[in-house]
Amino acid sequence: MEWFRAEIRRIGNTARWSYEGWVSAWSREKSLRQWTAVNALSIALSLAVEMTTGERALIYALGILVLAAELINTAIEEVVDYISTDIDPRAKRAKDAGSAVVALVALAGGVAWAVILLG
Repeated sequence: MEWFRAEIRRIGNTARWSYEGWVSAWSREKSLRQWTAVNALSIALSLAVEMTTGERALIYALGILVLAAELINTAIEEVVDYISTDIDPRAKRAKDAGSAVVALVALAGGVAWAVILLG
């Protein structure tokens, strides 16, 4: 029974740390707030356009993945900035790669929308 209590505590800690990570990123990252607004618009549009449940699920899942990618990008930027304030080409590549992740996931969402609307 002690292992069960430990697992419940672990799940609670994970949820709390995830929430704290979201709140921190929300307060500092304009991009996260912008992508959240884009997601809200995407959800509203998905309810106004005729589509299957599977198509709607794809749109919602890709929207969540854009937010996840933005959080990963934020984490990369925070770590790079913490390690050094020096200008280094490796730091730039790391930050640019994080940004590219967001762009690719957003592109996937755009492709899904295009295929649904044009299909």
